[in-house]
Amino acid sequence: MRAEKDEFLASDPQSPVDPALREAFDGLDYFPPDPDYRVAADVAVHDDPETVELTVRNGTAERFHRVATLSFALPAADGGRVETTLAALRAEGSAALFLPFRDKTTGQGTYDGGRYMDLHPEGDLADVDAVTLDFNLAYTPFCAFADAFACPLPPTENWLEVAVPAGERDPELCVQPREEQRRAHDHEDRADQHVSVHVRPLSARSSWSWARRCSSRG
Repeated sequence: MRAEKDEFLASDPQSPVDPALREAFDGLDYFPPDPDYRVAADVAVHDDPETVELTVRNGTAERFHRVATLSFALPAADGGRVETTLAALRAEGSAALFLPFRDKTTGQGTYDGGRYMDLHPEGDLADVDAVTLDFNLAYTPFCAFADAFACPLPPTENWLEVAVPAGERDPELCVQPREEQRRAHDHEDRADQHVSVHVRPLSARSSWSWARRCSSRG
């Protein structure tokens, strides 16, 4: 699944990665898989789901129904477990559950707008007592790659008070503009006219603001 997603991001016309950056895209970065972040969650279904509006990155709002609350425990920094919850949301006409969340890695190794998980429960949610949450599948919304995408931000009730070092990390690659490559290479060896594509690792906090500067100059 990860290889398929990397291929989509690197080459598909619908990829959110700027076309100028795709040649050097070398795949998403992930935390190592950790079974401690695959947890069972109790499901409390709301008989009369409340409509909630999530702020979208572009300043607008998007409506969802809060259909259930999921209760579970995650590893704590002291080696114990922390009991926490997530609101499970559902868009109008969708069967999937949408779980946008922030945690203590947000902006410190993962995208500063939060991450998402999706659940596809079988049958009627009211008949389900528990579901499995696998934070190793947590993914970054497309607005991390391009400002053209408008992504809902996690509601405050889904701000977890623990770090979740699982799933996708913040995208951290930037293509050095070709003209800059040429000048640097000519400076090193004017006899060699070969120009290569370089990938520059960046800090999680500055990575995609720098990528936008690179793409605007490329």
